[in-house]
Amino acid sequence: MAKSVGKPNKSVRKQAASAVSTAVSSLQLPDFFKDLRLQSLLVFGFAFSLYANTLTHGFVLDDAIVITDNMYTQKGIEGIPGILSKDTFYGFFKEGGKENLVSGGRYRPFTLVVFAILYQFVGASTFAFHLLTVLLFALTCVLLFRTLQLLFAQKLGQEHATLLSLLTTALFAAHPIHTEVVNNIKGCDEIITLLLSMGTLYLVLKAYDTGKAALAWLSALVFFLACLSKENAVTFVVIIPLALWFFRTKTNERVPQSIFSAVLPSFIGFLVFFILRGSILHWKFGAAPMEFMNNPFLKIVGDHWAPFSFAEKLATVMYTLGKYVLLLIFPHPLTHDYYPRQIPMKTFADPAVLASVLLYAGMAWYAIAGIQKKDPVRFGILFYLLTLSIVSNLVFPVGTSMGERFAFIPSLGFCLVAAVLLLRLMQSGAAWQTAKLSTVLVVSGIVLALFSIKTLTRNPAWASNEKLFFTDAKTSTNSAKIQNAMGGILFDKAKTLSAGPERDKMFRESMQYADKALSIYPNYKEAMLIRAGSQIFLNEYEGSLRDYRRAIQIAPEDKKIPGYLALALREAGQFYGEKKGDLATAMKYLNESWQLNALDPATARLLGVACGFQGGGAMQRGQVAEAASLNQQALEWFKKAVALAPNDASLQYDLGTAYYIVGDKTNGEACHNKAFELDPELRKQKGQ
Repeated sequence: MAKSVGKPNKSVRKQAASAVSTAVSSLQLPDFFKDLRLQSLLVFGFAFSLYANTLTHGFVLDDAIVITDNMYTQKGIEGIPGILSKDTFYGFFKEGGKENLVSGGRYRPFTLVVFAILYQFVGASTFAFHLLTVLLFALTCVLLFRTLQLLFAQKLGQEHATLLSLLTTALFAAHPIHTEVVNNIKGCDEIITLLLSMGTLYLVLKAYDTGKAALAWLSALVFFLACLSKENAVTFVVIIPLALWFFRTKTNERVPQSIFSAVLPSFIGFLVFFILRGSILHWKFGAAPMEFMNNPFLKIVGDHWAPFSFAEKLATVMYTLGKYVLLLIFPHPLTHDYYPRQIPMKTFADPAVLASVLLYAGMAWYAIAGIQKKDPVRFGILFYLLTLSIVSNLVFPVGTSMGERFAFIPSLGFCLVAAVLLLRLMQSGAAWQTAKLSTVLVVSGIVLALFSIKTLTRNPAWASNEKLFFTDAKTSTNSAKIQNAMGGILFDKAKTLSAGPERDKMFRESMQYADKALSIYPNYKEAMLIRAGSQIFLNEYEGSLRDYRRAIQIAPEDKKIPGYLALALREAGQFYGEKKGDLATAMKYLNESWQLNALDPATARLLGVACGFQGGGAMQRGQVAEAASLNQQALEWFKKAVALAPNDASLQYDLGTAYYIVGDKTNGEACHNKAFELDPELRKQKGQ
């Protein structure tokens, strides 16, 4: 191994050095550009300062999946065996099968292990978790800078390589599209994946340059951990040898063997991960589920869901890929939610789709047709295309149309291309003019300032779920998910208010968001439940009951919905009986409620009251036998209510009254006395 990864011979190194010296002889930079330690410190400080205003934020979005609602993370170190032996989502769903809602499952235990260890010592400290995220991001930027500098130095020369690496890293650190990854703690999986993948590249470069086999084998461990962080790391299996081929001088016939030997250990690291992942997830790679919120490439055909045609899916994906480029160039507006139908179904008749196809075809052609030139622009394009491919929905379904987090690693390729183009402002033919450095710094400074301002002003939107939803709902107007989330937030807030116009207004707003979600996704159970719940508080029971019945049809496996329906029926029965005086309708609803939940003392009591009222009416009409029957029924209902809640003083009192009505004074008096024992204040209330 040490021999095959050996250094180039002296004559080759001299020739390469001479060529580099000639190419950059006119590039004379200030001493600052020679101090890598100072530059690394500044990179760290710059990246950290951009996200320092996130340290007081709370947990948001998918943080629940990996931290606050994950049973393994919350066990701390004790939960690590469960993390390592199960699908990443198992600790959140807490039961088998549900983790398969996302195609192929997910096995990303490394970040969860990190979270579990931190949870062991700080608990659910939002400050500690956000500090970890920001520190990891800043550290990633430093390693990115050092790796790029090492990668480019041999071909471009130290000063040019340093300037290019520094500018690329600064653009990457400041780019606003990364706000989702750094603000959402769950995004640590993206950060650690890039950190460890770049660490792998750094070690492979060192192994190739020095011939030290130990470094190559260390890269295997680092890359194994990168893959355990997120599957996106797999693209570096191609990127790492490509980087060596682009930026390391040929050493005669030994080059393929040298590159192969340098990258072989990291490939073995990936292979070990692949086998481990397959054994843990039982080799599930699976097709996309037929569930709209986890598969955006579905459409309604007749009365059922059907997959997009191949052309429809490809056109929609290409449109999405075009949006990634637009956001990288002009990152506004940003949103965390691109769920259906924020990205609508597209066809190849759409000019935006055709423009995206031409753009990507042009990028691929430019990079591949001129690949022998081995320049950084072509490498940057290939890096972008390769790392984006795995999250593009072209290779396998990712569960949503797009996400700004998916652009985190690919954006490095974009930033590299942008940095090269900016530096070419200093180039005149084949020569570099240091005098034009000020022009580059001014232009770069303007871009970095705009990016930084956008990042700093976007961060506060991530302070809480409520703030994030209220902010992004204005952008993601066609996302069923965020419309449903807004309805849920308003519903929960309205429940805390006292009855009145303000509360009713908020319930109305909640229903509007739920209606919007249902217009996008007619079978959206969660939105249906929000609308049904709001209608209960607004005394619109017919609509509420209709929604609950529909929700049961959609999700018969959800055992909680019949309970919600029973509650709605009880409330409807009480409303029609007490407010409308419609005892027949009240009895219908109350009886149905009892059929669904025969353990609710409140429903039994209301049935007793309804029977008692009907008994009183029958007595007034002179229908003595019917009155006696109804009063006896009322007594039986009150008995059931007391049996279910024997320590409820009011129920005991009502039972006593029922006994008095049927002529059983002894039991009536006993029940009243029992009620007064349970609640002495009740005697005063009843005037006894």
